[in-house]
Amino acid sequence: MQAVLVLAALPVLAGAWLPWVLLRPNRLAPGEYLRLPPAWAAALLVLAFLPLLAARWRPALTWVPATLVLLLAVWLLGTRTGAALVGQAEFARASAASGAWLTLLGAGVAVYGARLCTRAAGGPAWTGLLWVAGLAALVLTGTLSSWSVLVEGRSEGPRWVQELLQHLRLVGTALGLAVLIGAPLAVWASGRERVAGAVLGLANAVQTVPSLALLGLLIAPLSALANAFPALREAGVSGIGVAPALSAMTLYALLPVLRNGVVALRGVPPGAVDAARGMGMTASQRFWRVQLPLALPVWLSGVRQAAVLLVGVAAVAALIGAGGLGTYIFKGLQSAATDLILLGAVPAALLAVAVDAALRGLETLLGRRLGRAA
Repeated sequence: MQAVLVLAALPVLAGAWLPWVLLRPNRLAPGEYLRLPPAWAAALLVLAFLPLLAARWRPALTWVPATLVLLLAVWLLGTRTGAALVGQAEFARASAASGAWLTLLGAGVAVYGARLCTRAAGGPAWTGLLWVAGLAALVLTGTLSSWSVLVEGRSEGPRWVQELLQHLRLVGTALGLAVLIGAPLAVWASGRERVAGAVLGLANAVQTVPSLALLGLLIAPLSALANAFPALREAGVSGIGVAPALSAMTLYALLPVLRNGVVALRGVPPGAVDAARGMGMTASQRFWRVQLPLALPVWLSGVRQAAVLLVGVAAVAALIGAGGLGTYIFKGLQSAATDLILLGAVPAALLAVAVDAALRGLETLLGRRLGRAA
């Protein structure tokens, strides 16, 4: 655990002396790199080692300096970008430079290491909420309002919200279709070795195809279907847009849903099934009352993996006109605008983390309930 804190200190040390802010007259123009004032650079150098010292002398309190490092890094990013824009034109942009990114990386690793130390020392489990609350307070008070990514977000306004909702619709719809298709297939294949091999082999083969290639391969057949059946075209099916995006995303999500479903159902203790059979339950009753509840935590793990996977694939789907946060990523790549890339990439990453945390919590809850029931 202390090795993690040593690794966390190194990026903070480097970030204290590297440029922190890139000031540009507009989104696309080259700019000027600005460094931290010496006093703040020295403060970061001191704070970089505090989590390591706390881990040696008071492990249960390691979270305090680690949280301070993270919050100071975010506060400095907000204040330095704000100071850089003083007296600049309306179109000027102040973005994070290499020093800020390295410091934030080191601070994040420090928070992770501090969490491990606090747990090992028997410290309180609620400490992780403090840095979350601190970051939320910095954002809500407008400390980061001058950061170029948030400036771009305000300028996009309702369009960004629209793309975020489209991203969520794509992920939710594709995940629902994958579960709707994969769940019956998993139940069918769980008791048939040959069927399981064929179904899982086909799903594995789909996973080997790059997402961009799969989207391209679906353009021709879906265009042909739309031309052959006008009703499909009227329903919105075409070679580009939502239809090929949902088709590709559903195919990608099938493997984790199928694989975990088969493993979960096969892992149900035979004694539980025999006991249910001895009580006179029918095959349907055994499945819904015994097998499915016992298999659900493991099966839900596959659904979680599929959901996180789909958040990333949905970003690629913007290339064929499906919309979503990937629109900003590719728009930024085309115009070499890093701020627009981050405007799409950062929310997509946070969305993946949030989905993973929510479904992981549901897994834990179901596991505890089953444990108490047993």
